[in-house]
Amino acid sequence: MKESEMTKPVRIRDIAQACGVSLGAVSRALKGQPGLREETRLRIISAAQQQGYDFSRLRSDKIKRVLFLLHRQHNISRALPFYSQLLLGIEDLCRDQGIALSFLSIGPGDAVSEQAMLHQPDALICAGFFEPELLGLLQQMKLPMVLVDLWAPGLPCVNPDNTQGGYLATRHLIEQGRKGIAFLASTLSHYSIRQREKGYRQALYEARLLMPPEYEAIASPSLDTEQALVDAVNDLLDLPEPPDAIFAYNDAAALVVLQVCAQRGLRVPQDVALVGFDDIDSAAWSNPPLTTIAVDKQQLGREALALLLEDTQEENKLLPVSLIKRSSSGG
Repeated sequence: MKESEMTKPVRIRDIAQACGVSLGAVSRALKGQPGLREETRLRIISAAQQQGYDFSRLRSDKIKRVLFLLHRQHNISRALPFYSQLLLGIEDLCRDQGIALSFLSIGPGDAVSEQAMLHQPDALICAGFFEPELLGLLQQMKLPMVLVDLWAPGLPCVNPDNTQGGYLATRHLIEQGRKGIAFLASTLSHYSIRQREKGYRQALYEARLLMPPEYEAIASPSLDTEQALVDAVNDLLDLPEPPDAIFAYNDAAALVVLQVCAQRGLRVPQDVALVGFDDIDSAAWSNPPLTTIAVDKQQLGREALALLLEDTQEENKLLPVSLIKRSSSGG
């Protein structure tokens, strides 16, 4: 066994997996909280002791209020299908722990500390895109903080395996015989989107496919996000040699592609195959149903709170993703 494996700290999720119980059940048992049968509590504690869990890492006595932060740059109504599920995962575990959860959307022009402290939080969870400057302002509050669907140096975070997801989406389109595969994004400043692009490029490289630079379509930052995506899709389809497939950075963008194709009389997937990312609920009900990369959004939220409760220094916990094949890709 490698030394790194021998010294790897035991975490709540390791004990939960060994005992076949939830993260909340393990946390309640370790903290002596009610709501468990005595037999279950003793079994969890025994497993924790056998695995060498460091009981001093629990700090729920310090965390009674958690503030969930979302950047106002996100179009909140379009982002909610993803982030509402993530928030429900956090709320589920907060309820188990007796922790109060509140929500705040902020931007770089706000009095960040003053607005956040109105909620009297003991800890922060930041979801999605945040500028380094805004993260710096939040760090000045000296509160425990975890990032979810985001990465920044030195901060604990949890993310879907975006690179693997981008790879799976693109490889699937290649396997469908598509030769001109475009990547559609709202921006490349967001960590998650950059990682998805990395997976896209990796799959193309392995297949020895080279796409023209115009096939990387990035929406204009000066416009409303949805209108900018519409313009970016039209620009792709107006090329002398338009793509026969599009990998959209998320499902909301993929639904925009469906809308534009319908307006132009293009058939999906016959004329343009399409894959999204996130597997939001509406992906299964679109016409045609959307092939996408599934992310366990509620588990993403639970893992984020678990990182807070464990006082971890883990820099990036990756959760697995999977390809959901539906009609939009021809698969």
